[in-house]
Amino acid sequence: MLFLSYLVMSNTVLLRNALLGTGILFGFELSLDSLFDSSVWTGMLVSQSAITVEYCEFNHPERLFHQPINTYSNLIYFFYGLVVIQLATKDLKFFSVREANSVRNFPYLSVLLAANFIYLSFGSAFFHASLTWIGQRVDMNATYGLTLSLICIGMVQVLVKKELSKQMQVGLVLGMLLLIAAFLPLALQISSAILLPSLFLVLLLLGIGNFVQYSSQRSPLLLILSFVLLAIAIQVRTLDVAKVNCDPLSIWQGHALWHFLTATSSLCMYFYFRRIKNLYI
Repeated sequence: MLFLSYLVMSNTVLLRNALLGTGILFGFELSLDSLFDSSVWTGMLVSQSAITVEYCEFNHPERLFHQPINTYSNLIYFFYGLVVIQLATKDLKFFSVREANSVRNFPYLSVLLAANFIYLSFGSAFFHASLTWIGQRVDMNATYGLTLSLICIGMVQVLVKKELSKQMQVGLVLGMLLLIAAFLPLALQISSAILLPSLFLVLLLLGIGNFVQYSSQRSPLLLILSFVLLAIAIQVRTLDVAKVNCDPLSIWQGHALWHFLTATSSLCMYFYFRRIKNLYI
């Protein structure tokens, strides 16, 4: 994949650290799933998704992780979060580099994005493990948080023409955190079938606008790849919900593939915004 080749060419240590951290979390989750059972979720309101059997994977009501494949597959968000946080750390060390674009000179936005990758990793895992109402709310809020973080990065790229002070950067990030929190009650008022596609459309328009402004510095392939992966992910999820080619006991689950595709789409969009000429990450 194009984005992985960028990572490998830049810093193998970055990938190694992300793999190590993700492996440790995977081992921890395996231990939890073997040591505890579903009684952990006792007393929590069951989600509508569980009642309607929304996804193909078989529900194991006796296990801590009711849907183990859909739970473990969220590790991809954690892995990408570790990748982005390391890039943010590098940006912080070389803060205010003249030739850098606003993503590299705005490392707190990268920290925000990394935090939302990790938030979604735990939030979505919580939902698929418990199949509870609160888990579903956290999962959706984390999904909105990741998308809003990318939108904020795109808006800064398109609209901000001068360097922002660290105080202004921190203030903007705090404002974004409040906005993400506001989506908790908002998501109960507006269907995700309306709200999420609307956010995707805003992100696409920002990506196109950014390319118009900085065509010499942007890779259209990354922008195209991001939305092609997203389109495939939506189709895969639709087929999974419709139970097309569904094997509930298989390790190959459509919703798990949705996790991988949406996470990778988000990372491609991030790399698209931060790329400068021949400097990949």
